[in-house]
Amino acid sequence: QVQLVESGAGLVQAGGSLTLSCAASGRTFSFYTMAWFRQAQGKEREFVTAVTRSGSSTYYADSAKGRFTISRDNVKNTVYLQMNSLKPEDSAVYYCAAGLPWKTDASTRAYYFSTSYDYWGQGTHVTVSS
Repeated sequence: QVQLVESGAGLVQAGGSLTLSCAASGRTFSFYTMAWFRQAQGKEREFVTAVTRSGSSTYYADSAKGRFTISRDNVKNTVYLQMNSLKPEDSAVYYCAAGLPWKTDASTRAYYFSTSYDYWGQGTHVTVSS
């Protein structure tokens, strides 16, 4: 079992930056692929980014490439999402997720799908004003 708690919610102007954190409970954090998804009002939940267990590989949605950075600290059991050059269309509830490595395999891009993840945080709100 893994429990995930996001933090870092905020209101920021377009072009600004924000960092989200997701703290995980348990001693098996380093065993999981970690990801961020987001869900805007009235839209489906969508993949933002993922990082492998060691942090050696990262994957990004096209909308996040060049602006967002995912990282993890396996000592602090925390995954981060650094968001720069924010746009109003980045406004959403951001969710942290943990998935078993064989269910989020990169060879099939399984990390991209929300159904590949077993544990979810409660979400944290990000609002970008124009």
